[in-house]
Amino acid sequence: MSTETDAPPAPPGPLPVVTPARVLAGVSLAVPVVALLWVSSYASLTPRLGGVPFFYWYQIVWIPVSALFTTAAYLLLNHDARRRKALRGGAAR
Repeated sequence: MSTETDAPPAPPGPLPVVTPARVLAGVSLAVPVVALLWVSSYASLTPRLGGVPFFYWYQIVWIPVSALFTTAAYLLLNHDARRRKALRGGAAR
């Protein structure tokens, strides 16, 4: 005499491949690429900063900014991976 409550829980369906965290990670990685590939937006000599033309210091400023965007993408993907592992029944840290 079996009832529906005795049945093992149904395995969860497949997890979505595209999640908000993955989309945000992709956007955060694309922002520095687009900003630096769009050369016409910063191809000028003025304004100067300490005698350095805008063209050069703009690119130099993007080095730490790109690191911040990359760190944000890493944290988003790491959080998403832990959440997916927990949903699959694995041990999440």
